[in-house]
Amino acid sequence: MRHGKKVNHLGRTDSHRKAMLANMASSLIQHKRITTTLAKAKALRVYVEPILTKAKSDTTHSRRTVFSYLQDKDSVSILFRDIAEKIANRPGGYTRIIKMENRLGDNAEMAMIELVDYNTVYTKDGAAVAKKSTRRRGGSGKGGAKAAAPKAEAPAVEEAVVVEEPEAEAPVVEAAAEVEEAPAAETPSAEEAADNEEQAEKGE
Repeated sequence: MRHGKKVNHLGRTDSHRKAMLANMASSLIQHKRITTTLAKAKALRVYVEPILTKAKSDTTHSRRTVFSYLQDKDSVSILFRDIAEKIANRPGGYTRIIKMENRLGDNAEMAMIELVDYNTVYTKDGAAVAKKSTRRRGGSGKGGAKAAAPKAEAPAVEEAVVVEEPEAEAPVVEAAAEVEEAPAAETPSAEEAADNEEQAEKGE
């Protein structure tokens, strides 16, 4: 077991490892995101982030220092022209590593490393929109008036329901009165029956 292992040699010689990381850093600067193994992505992050910090100061010395690492004029020009403006206000943490599915051939752990400021999902524009929405929600004048309006309308609806309930019961009472009147109409029929009995007795 090797203790204090700070540098992952990635199974390569020192010259091979530096050349590979320089090529990967140039690809990352040009394409803004690349897919590689997780071990290489972690090694590339340690290699490229000091280069990105160096690019914040656009001087001849900084350009020569960065070129000594990248060995690619196009990558250096893109870095100082475009990327340096985007990362000007970011104090480190320029890259993000996202784990992906293992590679089918050898089941190696794969990952995507990308520049944080060039991601279309986690952009500063989205954060700005969220801040505006919170400001709108925090407005006491508009929010308070809108919140108070439904509360004032709620009792009015309840009162309307209470007023309608006795009106609905009135027809029920009238129907009950009509039902009660029906047996009262039967009393004349009983008198007629008594008259008929009297007439029958006289006839006898």
